[in-house]
Amino acid sequence: MEESPTLGKRKTPEINSHVTETPKQESTIKQRNLTRSCVHEVAVPSGYDSTKDESIHGTLANPMYNGEMAKMYPFELDPFQSVSVACLERNESVLVSAHTSAGKTAVAEYAIAMAFREKQRVIYTSPLKALSNQKYRELHQEFKDVGLMTGDVTLSPNASCLVMTTEILRGMLYRGSEVLKEVAWVIFDEIHYMKDRERGVVWEESIIFLPPAIKMVFLSATMSNATEFAEWICHLHKQPCHVVYTDFRPTPLQHYVFPMGGSGLYLVVDENEQFREDNFVKLQDTFSKQKIGDGNRSEGGRASGRMAKGGSGSGGSDIYKIVKMIMERKFQPVIVFSFSRRECEQHAMSMSKLDFNTQEERDDVEQVFNNAVLCLNDEDRNLPAIELMLPLLKRGIAVHHSGLLPVIKELVELLFQEGLVKALFATETFAMGLNMPAKTVVFTAVKKWDGDSHRYIGSGEYIQMSGRAGRRGKDERGICIIMVNEQMEMNTLKEMVLGKPAPLVSTFRLSYYSILNLMSRAEGQFTAEHVIKNSFHQFQYEKALPDMGNKVSKLEQEAALLDASGEAEVAEYHKVKLEVAQLEKKLMSEITRPERVLYYLGSGRLIKVREGGTDWGWGIVVNVVKKPSAGAGTLPSRGAGYIVDTLLHCSPGSSENGSRPKPCQPRPGEKGEMHVVPVQLPLISALSKIRISVPPDLRPLEARQSILLAVQELESRFPQGLPKLNPVKDMKIEDPEVVELVNQIEELEHKLFAHPLNKSQDENQIRCFQRKAEVNHEIQQLKSKMRDSQIQKFRDELKNRSRVLKKLGHIDADGIVQLKGRAACLIDTGDELLVTELMFNGTFNDLDHHQVAALASCFIPVDKSSEQINLRTELAKPLQQLQESARKIAEIQHECKLEVNVDEYVESTVRPFLMDVIYCWSKGATFAEVIQMTDIFEGSIIRSARRLDEFLNQLRAAAQAVGEANLEKKFAAASESLRRGIMFANSLYL
Repeated sequence: MEESPTLGKRKTPEINSHVTETPKQESTIKQRNLTRSCVHEVAVPSGYDSTKDESIHGTLANPMYNGEMAKMYPFELDPFQSVSVACLERNESVLVSAHTSAGKTAVAEYAIAMAFREKQRVIYTSPLKALSNQKYRELHQEFKDVGLMTGDVTLSPNASCLVMTTEILRGMLYRGSEVLKEVAWVIFDEIHYMKDRERGVVWEESIIFLPPAIKMVFLSATMSNATEFAEWICHLHKQPCHVVYTDFRPTPLQHYVFPMGGSGLYLVVDENEQFREDNFVKLQDTFSKQKIGDGNRSEGGRASGRMAKGGSGSGGSDIYKIVKMIMERKFQPVIVFSFSRRECEQHAMSMSKLDFNTQEERDDVEQVFNNAVLCLNDEDRNLPAIELMLPLLKRGIAVHHSGLLPVIKELVELLFQEGLVKALFATETFAMGLNMPAKTVVFTAVKKWDGDSHRYIGSGEYIQMSGRAGRRGKDERGICIIMVNEQMEMNTLKEMVLGKPAPLVSTFRLSYYSILNLMSRAEGQFTAEHVIKNSFHQFQYEKALPDMGNKVSKLEQEAALLDASGEAEVAEYHKVKLEVAQLEKKLMSEITRPERVLYYLGSGRLIKVREGGTDWGWGIVVNVVKKPSAGAGTLPSRGAGYIVDTLLHCSPGSSENGSRPKPCQPRPGEKGEMHVVPVQLPLISALSKIRISVPPDLRPLEARQSILLAVQELESRFPQGLPKLNPVKDMKIEDPEVVELVNQIEELEHKLFAHPLNKSQDENQIRCFQRKAEVNHEIQQLKSKMRDSQIQKFRDELKNRSRVLKKLGHIDADGIVQLKGRAACLIDTGDELLVTELMFNGTFNDLDHHQVAALASCFIPVDKSSEQINLRTELAKPLQQLQESARKIAEIQHECKLEVNVDEYVESTVRPFLMDVIYCWSKGATFAEVIQMTDIFEGSIIRSARRLDEFLNQLRAAAQAVGEANLEKKFAAASESLRRGIMFANSLYL
């Protein structure tokens, strides 16, 4: 076996590369290097011939580099780094997918060094401004000739290496910037950001628009479909794209669970990624013991999946216990992750008795702190948010989340890197981006609120955050501690800790900004149609087609084999059955209107509940409540203002741990339990005439089980089904539509009853036919999915959006961009349609520049304030005009067949939470004064103000482009009035 020169002294077993043909006849060549398991694959366009000298560069399937390196490293490269460098030296694009701590940055640095060697330019893009600032500092120390371009800072824009946010790159591509002519490489950091719902499309468009001569380096956290992404790049730019994938962690991890209120740690996954079932069982036992001890803990408290607040109850003392233990065992530094910013702060404050720094370290912290706040003026240095931090930091404790003042956030990062912060309380944003590892990571909860519900952390999120544990070269192993406050299913925990990383899924969408920019640049390939066809979204869809085709042919074979005797008879019988079901559904939606049904929902009434495809069977009404808003755990449905608390037959243990109860499946030997489940009116599928008495206290299980027996007894007494309330005779509903429905149903039921199949009950034949009906239905669905091409969907949407643009006067009948459209082309921070409407309808003309700044702040996304908004008159009127314009635009979009809910559009587009703050700041108030005006975090205010400044500059450019000199001056003055003090203090990284 030969030694491979690229991998230093490590021997790699020879492996036969095999070629897999992808649907497009582009081939993916796989090769596995087993030393530290790095997988190398390459997607190659059909007919591609490599002209590289194999003695220097190896082959496409086995790239090696034997030439002079563009950059030397002070350490031996890992296999994945060596293979990546070899791909770069072949001048071919590469996707490097590896854990945060594995060392992807070394590959990016090599691409930069290569560009410098060849006297070419290189662009480095990152998803967040904060990351761009940090990256700029890091690369500037190494390469010197580095510039920075984010929305609010530009430094040396003519440098050979430019660090920028992806939005800036997309803007350059749209405007055909000259810079791109000299660029040889673009590095996309954190490419898995492409699945971000809001901003993912920016990455996708940038990749589609890059000239094919430019090669790309993609750096990503581990993802399960890296090959598919490389195939897309290969298909798009007709160039090879390599994938170098490694699961390797330089520092192995151990995962422990700490049961809340308990006292020990349980190792659940060891450093060889083996799940320790024995320990998991012991862990579950601690909960059952606790449960007996405190049988009266409220259901609600346990079900929420969130922990008690810091300092109070068990939660705070648990965190305190863990941090103290970590320090005693010398497991620091530690990052404690919480999913709420307030919680981070509370946990940090509950550490008041602990001190982790020596006197010397305390002096260092103070010195760094004083230097950092030098960039602020005197009044800002005395802000409570700054003064309160110093005593914490001196003790080696810090907080990190997006609501902090930027200067404090950066200071915390710098102190953490220097080892002067030993315990950091952070939100998950800290797990993005720069490599700042710790020895230990603690999760304070296993569930997070994601805007819709409390859900378990996904394996991708867990991988990203736990990846912060274990410092390369310092720790033998990293430690993860998961705090759990309820019993967890073993598989849930296993899936979270050992689950595969998530695939990268396209979130492609069409924005008016993109459509207008494409229309105004209608040269050659730059059309919206081109973008749709080449999107990753369309690529993923087309790739799934052959699988769907195979599935259809399998189902068609099955359908042909099913016995077809007496099919016409069975078909007719089922058709009638289906009609009855549809009419009954229609009837129920009439009956369950609150004014008709509430009278009949007294305690003890039997009702049937159906949720989507799930049938819960008969349940008993306990009581009815008017609902403020849908709570967690309720069965969801639209337009339901009332909740009916109903005893339903649930599968055993399903509502124990705060998860949603599931209906009991009639399995042999399985006895379910009755639980009270909140049900919304539209989910009631039948009302019975029968009522039974309900015991006053339903907490004891026996009381609920006695009701279960009563229901089962009734069901056996009425084998044809329980007698139902007749809407006309019993409920006295006289609406002609309802009467007609009842008559139709009775007629059809009569027909069913008289049908020969109803008498014969040939089970076999009916089952056989039912399966055939199911198979045919599935075939129809798959076929329509295959027909319903994504391209068509987007084309229809494009047509509708173009209609909107015509109606609003952005383009003319021939699709030529007009003055209004030229302005909208320059605005990608706020809602481009709405803000150009205001520019052209004169709203801004009547305002002074302070009011303009305040009104423009409504376009910037910001945390919702929970306080009531009472605006002064000089702001209330412009806000009202803005809301009216927003309503008008929403209505036009709705008329043009776009799925727009008018009220939701107005609410999500107009966010007046910072109007007052910005107005007063623009007029000269101090920061200390404006933060008293709102409950929004200081850091969020500053972030919004900086985005607002960027937005005002886009508006200034738009006004200039359409020759509105007065507006241009006004926007410039508004921007100028914001740019002072702590709001625009320089980043410590610059």
